[in-house]
Amino acid sequence: MANRRLKVGLIGTGHIGRLHAEDLARRIPNADLLAVADVFVDAAKRCAERLGIPRAVADYHAILEDREMDAVVVCSPSDTHGQIIVEAAAVGKHVFCEKPIDYHLAKIDAALAAVDQAGVKLQIGFHRRFDPNFRRVKQAIEQSEIGQPMLLHIISRDPAPPPIDYVKTYLQHGGSLFLDMMIHDFDMARFLVGSEVEEIYALGGLPVSAQTAELGDLDTAVVTLRFANGVIATIDNCRRAVYGYDQRLEMFGSGGSISVGNNFPNAAILSNGERISRDLPLHFFTERYVEAYTAEIQAFVDAILDGRPVEVTGQDGRAPVVMALAAQKSVRERRPVRLSEVDG
Repeated sequence: MANRRLKVGLIGTGHIGRLHAEDLARRIPNADLLAVADVFVDAAKRCAERLGIPRAVADYHAILEDREMDAVVVCSPSDTHGQIIVEAAAVGKHVFCEKPIDYHLAKIDAALAAVDQAGVKLQIGFHRRFDPNFRRVKQAIEQSEIGQPMLLHIISRDPAPPPIDYVKTYLQHGGSLFLDMMIHDFDMARFLVGSEVEEIYALGGLPVSAQTAELGDLDTAVVTLRFANGVIATIDNCRRAVYGYDQRLEMFGSGGSISVGNNFPNAAILSNGERISRDLPLHFFTERYVEAYTAEIQAFVDAILDGRPVEVTGQDGRAPVVMALAAQKSVRERRPVRLSEVDG
């Protein structure tokens, strides 16, 4: 499809939607963002005006019904993702969808079945796979630079808890820390290890937010994963790291190890008679992963135009949800949980 441009509509102009809209409008040379939709139509209009997008609508069905559109980017609330995927597939639209596909496996399976039946492409928004640092770790594993992988440790901590209304919303639909925050780390662990998780043991606490405790979610958790190929992984999450967005990782193998540290706004190190110090890490995900967000959308557009598979499939989107459900069950029952117990 030489010289063809992908015609795209975007659904949901919240924080992540605006980020993707900016990439599509300004940084993806072979895509045309023709319309944005949001139930809060004023938000859609502001987004369209700022980025020069031709149309802004309240009802996303106007995008699905537009025969000019090749694909949709779904950034609406998580509980709407599955239904929009089904509807988009039914009218032959390719879909990029933010995580998670849904909080419930039955709805995920219905969405994946619709995509398969329609023969359209579905890419899930696990942007960390496109981060240059984590891609270098993947390369080291694939090229046996550290020998046989044995242990993986992922640290992922946010600078501050999300607004309590946001927590209330995802809890109302069956979400949790594991499905909202740690789901990225579940995906990264599976991506790097290259195997499926068999068993999970999770511990959680609430040292950060009394309001979160009242709602019944966690704000701090540690999870141990046992993979089918023998690798053991640990993930730790916390909703508040006072020093900024903490994103670190180490893979240890029989022939060495490879690690990724935090990204900083500059490389300056201050040394004087009192201390050696540097500025705090980049503050949050839109700063830390700006390149990765652009790269994942570019990969989606290229996969459609070039007629090749997407890099993050619907099954890649399903697997971390199963892991999250197992982690929730493990916390409740205070025991290791096999994934087959929640995905029988």
